[in-house]
Amino acid sequence: MSNVESGVEVLSARDVPLGGPRALLVRRTLPQRARTLIGAWCFADHYGPVDATGTGMDVPPHPHTGLQTVSWLFRGEIEHRDTLGTHALVRPGEMNLMTGGYGIAHSEVSTPNTSVIHGVQLWVALPEKHRDTARDFQHHVPEPVRVDGAEIKVFLGSLAGSTSPVRTFTPLLGAEIILDPGASVTLAVDTAFEHGLLVDSGDVRLLDTALRRAELGYVPCGTDTVTVVNDSDVPARTILLGGPPFEEEIVMWWNFIGRSHEDIVKAREDWQAGSDRFGEVEGHPGSRLPAPALPNAVITPRGNPPRR
Repeated sequence: MSNVESGVEVLSARDVPLGGPRALLVRRTLPQRARTLIGAWCFADHYGPVDATGTGMDVPPHPHTGLQTVSWLFRGEIEHRDTLGTHALVRPGEMNLMTGGYGIAHSEVSTPNTSVIHGVQLWVALPEKHRDTARDFQHHVPEPVRVDGAEIKVFLGSLAGSTSPVRTFTPLLGAEIILDPGASVTLAVDTAFEHGLLVDSGDVRLLDTALRRAELGYVPCGTDTVTVVNDSDVPARTILLGGPPFEEEIVMWWNFIGRSHEDIVKAREDWQAGSDRFGEVEGHPGSRLPAPALPNAVITPRGNPPRR
């Protein structure tokens, strides 16, 4: 669902179970009918805080094509394994970016000493000329910067004088912004970018539009500053995403991004057949996650609808 107020489009989240039998419930704001992408950001899941002492996160090896995954935690610790041979930990304030391209597989499991899990999982669509690129994995720990009562950690792109060295295939912005109680911060942004602000906690206003927890406020291109206000008497945490409009239509199904129904069918067949396209995730104790059945309809490409 979405509504538009004062030039800010407010996107509400829907609850989605993530993973296999021990599914983690997440709040998903992208994609939805009102908006498929913000820049090249095509997927935004927000989860927790949830008790991880029982089930936690346990996502078996599963495939990706045509995208980059961005993992960002607020609390907890996740063990990542992929078919590059990467064995890494996702920790609060540390970004892991994995490039799927032609094909990669990975697993995500919260560690035994994790009592609470809380964070976001984001995807970036790769442009056509790079969507079959090679597998890759990058890790970055951004230095926090202080601006007007806000602490900012820039994990992708540039903001508030801080620039991430992480490589992407389209210009992007990704940053965590924590505002002190009652704080207001105005940040210079690229007018060629559209932006989205996801609220994790606090009573937040974006350009004077109120956003509740798990809502995402969308701002179109042409804005040179964004003002974020914390109206609560406790710290507020948000994630700011941005990028120039992604002009290509995409097909998203399960963990695959392509350009046609046939792309998805082929990726699913390759995964089910154990193709070298995705490789093997070494060290995960369980079995791979099987692909769901395809829908009884042609999956059609989607872009963003015209702005009302």
